[in-house]
Amino acid sequence: MAATIAVVRERKAGETRVAATPDSVKKLIGSGFALVIETGAGTASSYPDADYLAAGAVIAPDAKTAITGADLLFKVRSPEADEIAALKPGALVVALLAPYADKAGIEALAKSGATAIAMEFIPRISRAQSMDALSSQANLAGYRAVIEGATLYGRALPMMMTAAGTVAAAKVFVMGVGVAGLQAIATARRLGAVVTATDVRPATKEQVESLGAKFLAVEDEEFKNAQTSGGYAKEMSAEYQAKQAALLSEHLKKQDIVITTALIPGRPAPKLVSAEQVASMKPGSVLVDLAVEQGGNVAGCQPGITEVGGVRIAGYSNLPASIAADASNLYARNLVNLAALFVDKDKSFAPQWDDEILVAAVVAKDGEVVHPSLKGA
Repeated sequence: MAATIAVVRERKAGETRVAATPDSVKKLIGSGFALVIETGAGTASSYPDADYLAAGAVIAPDAKTAITGADLLFKVRSPEADEIAALKPGALVVALLAPYADKAGIEALAKSGATAIAMEFIPRISRAQSMDALSSQANLAGYRAVIEGATLYGRALPMMMTAAGTVAAAKVFVMGVGVAGLQAIATARRLGAVVTATDVRPATKEQVESLGAKFLAVEDEEFKNAQTSGGYAKEMSAEYQAKQAALLSEHLKKQDIVITTALIPGRPAPKLVSAEQVASMKPGSVLVDLAVEQGGNVAGCQPGITEVGGVRIAGYSNLPASIAADASNLYARNLVNLAALFVDKDKSFAPQWDDEILVAAVVAKDGEVVHPSLKGA
């Protein structure tokens, strides 16, 4: 008998994504699963019930009905208490579980007897790239950050030469060159801005320059060793931060749009722009901070729009949800690829618990929190 995957409507405020699309439903059914979708689950992402039905899913009238009896629950965000209560013992839950920020949620899943997989913990290895939800969603966030910044800026981004005079190109500065930062650079360049970027990881310099932007950093010995084996930025010393701040202070005064994307897993976001640097920027300039959920990269950043001395600071916590159809499509594909580890060659439900990807991503199993970074926390 096929294992059943339940997909329900996201209930977190502002969350418009969904964990399955009609296309992913077809692929999952082809892999040997049965799909039950809560009615309206895809409405906010422009995926109507009729399309799920046409793809072969069963439509349930509510979340409880969808989840009850299901072997797996696919979600974008952590399940709510009533959703956890509806899970059958041993059910597999896969979602962006915010494991560092929501330890209580992980513990609740463990106590329910569920096996929980945090999509944030999918390892950054070659064979897991197609399952990497952080990257797929960050890519869209980087794109959207430029669009939002351009809207708030209120002037044109490209240089325009007209009979009435010339409009100068906007200067865009991207701080943090991960997946989101690289997409922000590429998008700002396509829109005609003059783009510079900075990151503490030396490997990013070549990436920045390959996109036609200029790299800015204090390139000393500490800079050359500022990347973890997992590809994340290390937290830099106070001495390096002071030198980098001095370099950046002069640069920031001249920028029109600044986009900050720097995050350290399980830690508060590093402060990249001080209150003094914000005050030094030109009236009308814009800072878009994608790290607001972890405290923000910009001093004074709050969720939403804050104005300081004519400078707008935008704290966006879930930009992928503003492009829900595409974000859902990419996330659903991540789940389809991960689901291949839950079935054997005969399409029977047989999770490969010893696979290195699942070993890295499972956070709760057999009634306990099992991930090393969360145990005893």
